Amino acid sequence: MNVGGDVIGAPVAPIQIAADARAAQDAGFPAVWATHVARGTDTLPAMAVAGAQTRTVDLGIAVVPTYPRHPHALAQAAATVQSLCGGRFTLGIGVSHRPVIEAALGLEYASPAAHMREYLQVLGPLLTTGEVSHHGRFYNVEASFNVVGTSPVSVVVAALGPKMIEVAGAYSDGTVTWMAGARGIADIATALSKAAAAAGRPAPRIIAGIPVAVCDDAPAGREAVLSTFARYDTLANYQGQYEREGSAGIVDQVVYGSEEVVLGRLREFRDAGATELWPVPFSVGSDAAGSIARTTAFLATLTPEI
Repeated sequence: MNVGGDVIGAPVAPIQIAADARAAQDAGFPAVWATHVARGTDTLPAMAVAGAQTRTVDLGIAVVPTYPRHPHALAQAAATVQSLCGGRFTLGIGVSHRPVIEAALGLEYASPAAHMREYLQVLGPLLTTGEVSHHGRFYNVEASFNVVGTSPVSVVVAALGPKMIEVAGAYSDGTVTWMAGARGIADIATALSKAAAAAGRPAPRIIAGIPVAVCDDAPAGREAVLSTFARYDTLANYQGQYEREGSAGIVDQVVYGSEEVVLGRLREFRDAGATELWPVPFSVGSDAAGSIARTTAFLATLTPEI
């Protein structure tokens, strides 16, 4: 289940993320995920609080942009969150988008796949052993840390394109996607598993993040998709994914409709190779709270199956 609201343009106070995590745990969801975006909450400390206030639910962040954070700094923060979560934390990372990294933050968006490969070569050892020795094109690091009570942190990469999928398979525990359809998940699963096997790594995790709304009025659902998620049609990384899938755009990627329609669409993700599903409820119609509550309640009934 999703926690927090930045991803649907409805930000909440950081403490509400912890409250959402407790509610999801009580509803029987096995895991919660929160987004991390440059314009909103720093989700790492919010998830640390959520981890300290929950007992059984797994917690994940998708995704922390790599360019603004040195891998040692991110590893230290993630290891601290893991200690507070009691080993239930997953860190998702990604290169973000050129407009964010270059125009907003003033950093160079250079060689994303090569950058990610080297980033993981530093981050991975730090999150498993607490130390690293790496000398490369982007980073030269001889460092270590000791966070009491931590444990190895699972790392997944936001990977849509072929080069990034290859890097994710070879150097991480899998991928977390956003706005990839079932057809895209099938292609990603095949390529990712091949890369992981070639690197001698276990079968990868494939976490499919997708907006979901249970509604009776399909045209209203379409309107809600366009008003809530239209910005994704303007980003090159997602445009490339739509093209690979043969999708017309965002309205083809989002899951909305009756309970039966939603269940059928979600099963497509599972059958395509997703190992975990991260649904993000969004509202349709004038009763936003009631719409999201309806979707969340329906999804809670599916947790033994999906």
